[in-house]
Order: sequence, then structure tokens, then C-alpha cells
Amino acid sequence: MTISLPPLRAGRAAPADLLERRAQMQVMVDAGTWKTEKPPVENELGGLRTLRFKPEGTPRGHVLQLHGGGFRIGRPEFESLFAEALAKECDVELVVPQYRLAPEGPFPAGLSDALAALTALREEIGDAPLIVCGDSAGGGLAASLGLLSALGSAPRIDGLVLLSPWLDLRVTAGSYAANAAFDAMFSKESADVAAELYLQGFDPEHPLASPLLAPITAYPPTLISVGTGEVLRDDSQLFHDKLLAAGVNSTLCAIDGMEHVAVIMGLQRPGAAETFAAVTAFVERRLAR
Repeated sequence: MTISLPPLRAGRAAPADLLERRAQMQVMVDAGTWKTEKPPVENELGGLRTLRFKPEGTPRGHVLQLHGGGFRIGRPEFESLFAEALAKECDVELVVPQYRLAPEGPFPAGLSDALAALTALREEIGDAPLIVCGDSAGGGLAASLGLLSALGSAPRIDGLVLLSPWLDLRVTAGSYAANAAFDAMFSKESADVAAELYLQGFDPEHPLASPLLAPITAYPPTLISVGTGEVLRDDSQLFHDKLLAAGVNSTLCAIDGMEHVAVIMGLQRPGAAETFAAVTAFVERRLAR
């Protein structure tokens, strides 16, 4: 089976309201909203601005962390609290790149950047354990990297962690309606807007745009975490079921009362501590492979 990354395409300018949202987030970054005890190291990986969160000693492994934001907003700083906590707990290095955003960089720009970061990191660390983790849209990118890796079109990935992943850009899952009243973080309306900005006419059924639709015969061991009240609940459940049907080692952690990407926003959020415990246990198992 051959699934290849489509050619890069020209994008379009971001609308004023999106630029304003990005500017507001920059203000929050500058104000230290996601400040950590130990500042991350900022450098470049695969041509991308990258933040690195290091453990106290020599890392036992590495985690490529892909931020969320509906493919149109988001920064590596958003992952800081989670990244620092995981680096400390598991003695791993978290590597968080800034990939291109839509609409200036439509599909497959973000995925192309994620692949460049994965390739550069694998070259840097050699045979050391490498886990890819992503939340929301970053979870979709991580899942697509898992597919490319399984097909031999990307470097080896030793495990995937998908946190509230967005895996189907058709935006047709039943949980969009079923959980609309419970999910304050995401909605069908916002998903439709984000998908259009990212795809810009590209087929949402392409397996690298919507990894839920990909034909899977092999895949890295995977942990999926989602709140049962999220509009993206079905994406997680259906992907987990698909992986199990293909004989893949997949674990689904579905938590009542947990909001979208809670563990990224802070371990004090409902359900976040349970998710973090599942993530650390999974990472420990993959480090011991």
C-alpha cells in the first residue's frame, strides 16, 4: 500500500478575527500564562522553531509533541505545563515544534512540518525510544505520522499518544450533535470553519487529512484519551475500534466529565490527572520496549 504526502499548496491570508485571536494568545504567552519552573530551550529542528523541555538528567527517551488549535491557531508554549510535567515524571525530553498554520499554510503544510520534525529528531537521537504525542488537531497530525511510519514512509515511532484527537475532517460524527450541549471547547460550527481553512477544497477523505479513514494493517502502539462529553468522542472511539480490528495494541481512556484537551490545560482540571497517569504509564511501557 502506498499513501504519500500530497504536494504543498499556496494558501490565503488569515481573516482579521483569526489574526486577532493569534494576537491575544501572543499577549498571553508574553504575560507568562504558560510559564514553567525551568524555561525550555528554544532552538530549531527540521527548520522549525522548537521548544525543548528537558529532564534533570540524561533523557531516557524523547517525545515529539504536536500542539492543537484546529490547524489555525496554537503555539508550542501551549504545551508547556504538560510537557514540563511529563519530562519530570518520565525523565524524557519533550520536543515541541511550531508547524505552519492555516489558512496561510493549508493541508498538507502542517503535516509536512511535523514529518520534517520527526525525521530530524530521529536522525538526532538514533535508535533511542521516540514517542509522538498530539492534542486535538495535533492529535490528527500525530495519527497521520503513525500511518506514514507504519507504511515505511516516515521514521520509526515507538508509540503514539492521542489526546482528544481530531481524526475525521468530514465533521459528520454523531457526537457533534450528541455532545453539543456538554462541550464548551469545541463544536461542529468551529470544526467546520477550521476544516475549511485547513483543507481549502482538498478532499477530507484523504487518509492523511482524516486518519480515521485510512486503511490500517499495521500501526504503532497507541494510547487515546478523550472525555465522554466531547464532540470528538466518536473520532477517538471509532479509531480505537479500527486499530483493535487491525490487531494493533491500542488503549482507549474515556473519562466522564473531562473537557477537551484538559490535561494540556492543567492537571487540576477534571479528568486530567487520570489522563496524565495513563500517559505516564504508557510512556514507561514504551521506554521499556
